[in-house]
Amino acid sequence: MKISRIETFLAPPRWMFVRVETDEGVVGWGEPVVEGRAEPVRAAVEVLSEYLLGQDPARIEDHWQVMTKGGFYRGGPVLSSAVAGLDQALWDIKGKRHGVPVHQLLGGPVREKIRAYAWVGGDEPHAIRDAVTAQTEAGFTAVKMNGCGRMTPVATRAEVRECLLRAETAREVLGDERDFGLDFHGRVSPANARRLLPLLADYAPMFVEEPVLCEFLHALPDLVNASPIPLALGERLFTRREFLAPLQAGVAILQPDISHAGGISELRRIAALAEAYGAQLAPHCPLGPVALAASLQVAFTTPNFLIQEQSIGIHYNQGAELLDYVVDPEPFRFDGGSLLRTERPGLGVEVDEAAVRAADQRGHAWRNPVWRHEDGAFAEW
Repeated sequence: MKISRIETFLAPPRWMFVRVETDEGVVGWGEPVVEGRAEPVRAAVEVLSEYLLGQDPARIEDHWQVMTKGGFYRGGPVLSSAVAGLDQALWDIKGKRHGVPVHQLLGGPVREKIRAYAWVGGDEPHAIRDAVTAQTEAGFTAVKMNGCGRMTPVATRAEVRECLLRAETAREVLGDERDFGLDFHGRVSPANARRLLPLLADYAPMFVEEPVLCEFLHALPDLVNASPIPLALGERLFTRREFLAPLQAGVAILQPDISHAGGISELRRIAALAEAYGAQLAPHCPLGPVALAASLQVAFTTPNFLIQEQSIGIHYNQGAELLDYVVDPEPFRFDGGSLLRTERPGLGVEVDEAAVRAADQRGHAWRNPVWRHEDGAFAEW
C-alpha cells in the first residue's frame, strides 16, 4: 500500500481537514490547524506531502521522525500542527486497514467511557448562571469557563471581585458533586495569578488553566507553591520536551492538543511523561470531529487521563458545527456527560466527504479578536 493523494480542506467555522488516500482505496482523515493561522498550516502540509506521497502509510513512527526532524529548522506551532493532522490520518488508515479502532493498536482500552466537560463562556460574567444550569441539565458533570475578560497587569479590586464572582456563581449552581475548570487564558499576569489563586480556593475549581502565558514558565514553581488549586496548561506547547519544565514545577494537569502537539504519536508520549510525574492528561480540543475522535482514541488507552475538552455548541462555532461534518453522530452522543467507547475502525468517525468538500468552497479566514486596554495598549485575548 502506498500514499497516492493528500488533500486539505478549509472548513468553517475555523477548522481544516486533511484527507490521505492510498492506492488501495483506504482513506484516512486528520485535522491539522492552528486556529487563526490555517493558511500557513495548509502550506506546511503541502510541503510535507512531497515526502509522504509514494510512501507506505504503515510506517507511522518513521514518518513522524522524518516530518519533525528532517528539516534543519524544526518545531513551532505551524509545523507541529501539520505533522499532527497527517499523523492522525496515518493512524486512521492503519486502523481501517486492520479493521480495528486505533485504541486497540495502542495497547487496548483502560476505560469504557470518557468524561467530558462543556464550555460555558465567561468573557462576560452575567450569563454564567444560565449557561452552567443549561449544561448540568444536559447531563454534564463538569464545565469550563474563562476566569476573566481583559485584565490589567496589576488588577483592581473590582477586577479581582469579578473573577471571584464567576467562580462563586458556578459553584452555587454545580453544588459539591460537579466540577468546573477556570481558564485564565493567558490573560492574567504572574503577579495577578499569585493574588487570585489563593482567593479562588474556597470555590474548589477542578483546575485553573493557563495561570500564566507559556512565556512565563519560569514563574510556575512559585505559582504551584502559592496555589491550593491544581494548575493546568499545555495548549500552547508542542513537544514532550516543552512539557518537562511544567511537570518539574509541579503542574498537575497537562492539556496538549492532538492537532497541535504532533498528533496521536506525540500525545501518547506526553501522557506517559505526565504519568511519570503523577500528573493527569486533559486534552485541549476546541476543534472539529476528527480532532475529537483522535483525542478519544488516546484517552481510551491512557491510565492517567482525567477529562476531555470538546467543542459541540462552543461559542466559536459560528456558521457550522462539529456534527455537520460527520455521516453518523453516534460516536459523539453523550451519556451522562461522557462519550462511550466504540469498536468502529480507525479514528471511529466517518467524515462526510461531500460536506467537507462543499465547506472548502466557502472556506474561512477566522482570526482571533485583538483586545486593547482602556488606554489603547494591547491586551491578551
